Amino acid sequence: MKYEILYRYGAEQLRQANIPEADLDARLLLEAVCHTDRNALLVHGDRGVERGQEEQYREWIETRKSHVPLQYITGSQEFMGLPFQVSEHVLIPRQDTEILVEEVMRELHDGMTVLDMCTGSGCILLSLLHYSNHCRGVGVDISKEALQIARENAASLSLEAVFTESDLFAGLEENVKFDILVSNPPYIASSEIPGLMEEVRCHEPLIALDGKEDGLYFYRRISREAKPFFYRGASLYFEIGWDQGEAVSLILEQEGYREIQVVKDFAGLDRVVKCIFWEENHV
Repeated sequence: MKYEILYRYGAEQLRQANIPEADLDARLLLEAVCHTDRNALLVHGDRGVERGQEEQYREWIETRKSHVPLQYITGSQEFMGLPFQVSEHVLIPRQDTEILVEEVMRELHDGMTVLDMCTGSGCILLSLLHYSNHCRGVGVDISKEALQIARENAASLSLEAVFTESDLFAGLEENVKFDILVSNPPYIASSEIPGLMEEVRCHEPLIALDGKEDGLYFYRRISREAKPFFYRGASLYFEIGWDQGEAVSLILEQEGYREIQVVKDFAGLDRVVKCIFWEENHV
């Protein structure tokens, strides 16, 4: 079958299934199957598609029709200009989270130590290590399956990082300290999860979404439990929900953090809270 005809078949199937951005997803799936780029549809639409590729494409279209996210079908997602492997065991890296990485990069200097709490695919930590020199990084997650994905991503990017299975700080050595803690923790209130789009609600890992009753559970725990692991003057960065800036800032203020700032994303919504740790009894 010709490339353009197969694409039009896929797009129509996804539109009939009410898949958001059906035309885009149909094109991206075809490009992934055929190892092409967007120019193939524009310039080489009359090229033939091998039978095996056509069969795989039709299978992928059927899978996407059931609202499985495109990234879980292809097994990859670009983040900060880097390719990351993803599966149903990790959240799909999103452009909003690039705001978090960019804010950390403003302060990240060569040789710093970075802790990525709730690391998932490792996309935050590995991006920071890729774009810096001689920094050391530790990624922590409670999911062993997520950590395996993170380790595979580190290997594919030729980066060295330590990934630790732990319920937040419980598995970290007591004497280890960090210059920067960055985290995109679960922050959706439990009552809001049933209202999420099907791709997220039914396919992304609940453990990485559910922020308990008010969505603030992990901000409270991390900001409180992180203190023994900070150098004096260390920085903490959180990704937050669009309506959580004030609440998370208050949590940090009550825990004694200083220079608390809320950073907005490109849509003008609160996206990151950053602050400094400066307790006199920690050095």
